[in-house]
Amino acid sequence: MNRKYDALALLSGGLDSILAMRTVMDQGLAVLGLHFTTPFFGKPHLIPFWREHYGIEVEAVDIDSEFVAMLLGDPSQGFGKWLNPCIDCKITMLGRAAALLPAYGAKFLISGEVVGQRPMSQRSDALNVITKRAGVRDLLLRPLCARNLPPTPMEESGLVDRDGLLDWRGRGRKPQYELAGRYGFTEIPTPAGGCCLTEVQGSARFARLLMHRPEPEPVDFRLARAGRQLWAGSHWLAFGRKAEDNDALESCVIPGDYVFRLADFPGPLAVARPLAGEWDAGAVHDAAALVASYATRARRHFEATGQPVRVVVRRGVKSGAGGEIVAVAPSRDTALPWAEPQPAAVGEWKKNRAARPSRAPLAPAGDTA
Repeated sequence: MNRKYDALALLSGGLDSILAMRTVMDQGLAVLGLHFTTPFFGKPHLIPFWREHYGIEVEAVDIDSEFVAMLLGDPSQGFGKWLNPCIDCKITMLGRAAALLPAYGAKFLISGEVVGQRPMSQRSDALNVITKRAGVRDLLLRPLCARNLPPTPMEESGLVDRDGLLDWRGRGRKPQYELAGRYGFTEIPTPAGGCCLTEVQGSARFARLLMHRPEPEPVDFRLARAGRQLWAGSHWLAFGRKAEDNDALESCVIPGDYVFRLADFPGPLAVARPLAGEWDAGAVHDAAALVASYATRARRHFEATGQPVRVVVRRGVKSGAGGEIVAVAPSRDTALPWAEPQPAAVGEWKKNRAARPSRAPLAPAGDTA
C-alpha cells in the first residue's frame, strides 16, 4: 500500500522544483516528488542523492508512451526554438500527476514554476493555459510565486498558509540561491531538468529520425539519444564513444536490429536499425568498416599487417555469442555517405509537419482513442 501524502510535486531535479517542495514541507505537510522520465529527460539514478542531500521523498514515474503520443500528435501549444513542446509537456505531466492523487491520498499538486522565469512556458498566459488544459485549476499550487497569483482552494481552506508562500517573479536567480543557502544545500542543481529536446544536437538527432520514421516508438528515441549518430539516407547507425554508450546502445537493441562488435579488439559497439527494409550486404559491410575505423588498435593492426579486421554482426540479439563474421578494412571512406545529423533537419521537419493536415493526438500504446 502506498504511503499517504498531502501533496504530489512535479520534480525535475532542478533547483526550483526542489525549493517548491521544501516550501510546502515547511508547513508540516507531507509531499512526494514525482520524477517523470521519458526518452528525452529524466535522471532516476539521482533519486538517492536528492533524498539524502535535499531531504525530499521522490519516486520515478515513466511517461514514455503518453509523452511520445503528445509529441507526435501535434502539440496544441506548438514547439519552442527546437523540438521542445514545453507547454504541452507540462500539461501532460500535470495530467498524469492528477491521476495519481487518489493512489497516495493526496489533496493537491505542486510545481516549481515562477511567473516570467521562462519565456515560453512560464509567462502568465502560458501558466493559465497549462492549468486549464491539464484540468488542475483547483488542484495546482505554485509555491514560489503563489502570492503573485490568485489564492488557490488550498490556501482559501487553510490547508496551506498563503503567508508562508513566496512572491517571486522574473528571470533572476538570486532569491533561489539565497533560499537554497538557508536550507543548507551544499550542491546547487541547475535550474532546468535537462530535456534534450531544448538542445540543438539532441533535436537534430530526433528530427532526422522523424523524417525517416514518422511515428517512432520510445525505444527509437532512446536509440537516437545514445552514443554517436550517423546517417546515410535512410541508413541509421548509432555507435558508442565510451563504455557507457555501449551499455546504453545494448539496452536499446530490438528484433531486426544489426549489432556490430569487433571480434578481436576493443572498440565501439554499434546498432543499426533498418527503417526502409533490410540492408543489403554492401551496406552491412560499409557499416562494419566504419565501426572498425573507430577502434584504434584494430586500425593500427590493419595498417601494420594489411590483414582485415573481423567484425561480428548479430541480428536483434543482445549481448551473447553468435553472429556473422564480416572481414573489413577499417575505413570512413565508404560507399554510403555517412554523416552526423545537422540542425537544419529541425527546421525541415517542422516545415514539412506544418504543411500536412492537422490530426488528433495519437493514443499512447495500450490505450484506446
